[in-house]
Amino acid sequence: MTDADSIDWGRLRDAASAAMSNAYVPYSKFPVGAAAYASDGRIVTGCNVENASYGVGLCAECGLVSNLAMTGGGQLVAFACVNGNGETLMPCGRCRQLLFEHSAPGMLLDTVSGIRTIDEVLPDAFGPRQLDEFSR
Repeated sequence: MTDADSIDWGRLRDAASAAMSNAYVPYSKFPVGAAAYASDGRIVTGCNVENASYGVGLCAECGLVSNLAMTGGGQLVAFACVNGNGETLMPCGRCRQLLFEHSAPGMLLDTVSGIRTIDEVLPDAFGPRQLDEFSR
């Protein structure tokens, strides 16, 4: 598990804000940016991308996970998400599951109530680690 004090949260929030500035939000006018440190130290980012068929819009976390895979993979160790005013946002349940799938054990999230682990924001989650345990 990563120590919360070792994370440059300001840099992560700045990266999320920069990603947010690229959001495509002609319908909601609610831009979102996300940023995370990968296990190799690089920062990956994503922004929300809406669609006229509302249900097929993509959350910022979707773009971030795609960026993670596209730029070398690894696991997410710390995550931040912001709105158009740079305020911290909590990922929705679907996005928490998406993040869990690609998280290092104990991944940290900057939330509206402080720094939390992925297990605190998605307790009793099911993902790759549980499948690995099952196959043993």
